[in-house]
Amino acid sequence: MTGKELKKKSIQYRKSILKYIVGAKAGHTGGSLSCVDILSVLYNQVLNVSPETFKSPDRDRYIQSKGHCVEALFVTLADQGYFPESDLETLCQYQSHYIGHPTKKVNGVEQNTGALGHGLPIAVGTAIAAKLDDKAYRVFTLLGDGELPEGSNWEAALVASQYGLDNLCAIIDNNKLQITGSNVEVCNTDPIDGKFKNFGWAVKEVDGHDEEALKAVFSSMPFEKGKPNLIIAHTVKGKGVSFMENSVKWHHGVPDAKQYEDAIDELNKKLEAI
Repeated sequence: MTGKELKKKSIQYRKSILKYIVGAKAGHTGGSLSCVDILSVLYNQVLNVSPETFKSPDRDRYIQSKGHCVEALFVTLADQGYFPESDLETLCQYQSHYIGHPTKKVNGVEQNTGALGHGLPIAVGTAIAAKLDDKAYRVFTLLGDGELPEGSNWEAALVASQYGLDNLCAIIDNNKLQITGSNVEVCNTDPIDGKFKNFGWAVKEVDGHDEEALKAVFSSMPFEKGKPNLIIAHTVKGKGVSFMENSVKWHHGVPDAKQYEDAIDELNKKLEAI
């Protein structure tokens, strides 16, 4: 896909995210909007996996550590054909598999996640398995910057370096906000790049909303042979809807009817402008 096609795809994903969050009257709006460009590039350009190959032992693996932003993952998987998009009309309803965090009961989801700090350790174990089995598949995991204080991340980071997991890519959705405030105010983990470099990782930074830049950084893996890959994706919470951007209130805010109408109108104008 071209960068323009990916940009259009990301805007459509944003419209779907808002549609299903409004329908469910629940969801993590800001973080889903900040990470969706990353997911769009991964699933439309990078990952060697499809609904037909999802059970193949040679497929690439994607694990969403920031599981609370599952709406971005669900709309991406639906677009890829893992399940009918109409399934998402049951989001957060009684007995629906489409709940507020990823579950393996949904086709296309690799691992149950949601408790913060679990995705990277699982990804590390999966990448070790690939090395032991002499498999060429790669493992990708998306972390929220607000989950970095979890100690399990740093134990996993040490292990990834120890075992030279250059088949592993961790992406940090670095939108700099979490549920109660800015990361700096709540629990400052800066400098992220310096910490991971000291833990033995190869690190690159990218604009997490620039599809062409994301394509380029993913295509340059492994960044250094024998080192796990870290991408710090600089993003904006609530990206794409001006009144939601950089606002803590939209961490899990649900738009009312007027806000939803305004947001969709703004996104439609962005589509027309491309």
